[in-house]
Amino acid sequence: MSALRQPYYELSAEAMQGLLATKAALERGPLGKALVELLYLRVSQINGCAYCLEKHSQSLREEGVPQIKLDSLAGWRVSRHFDAREKAALAWAESLSEIASSHAGDDDYRPLEAHFSPREISDLTIAVALMSGLNRLAIGMRL
Repeated sequence: MSALRQPYYELSAEAMQGLLATKAALERGPLGKALVELLYLRVSQINGCAYCLEKHSQSLREEGVPQIKLDSLAGWRVSRHFDAREKAALAWAESLSEIASSHAGDDDYRPLEAHFSPREISDLTIAVALMSGLNRLAIGMRL
């Protein structure tokens, strides 16, 4: 990738601190860091952010997630390595990431209610939105 276009983390330090505080809050929240990082990784796959793919894969390995699970993430719908809770979260992450075509449909939202509290659904949604934004910063500014 080319050189960093703008040092946005310095130029917009206060805004970046807010994004990073949100990230930290989500990781401390009821979803747990591993699930949040799994969502970050899937959203980063969809958005094609190489920097974030490396970062979140490493973080998941540090959390003890088996490499085989990381290797099969793009095929989570047919993989035996993901449980129903994770699959509901990943379906929602994909729906939000592809919102122009999915419109965040009820078929993707309803399964969340069987596995997550309202707070957790809110946190899932914020996690996907946050990672989408961070992907766009990293890709757009050539991090």
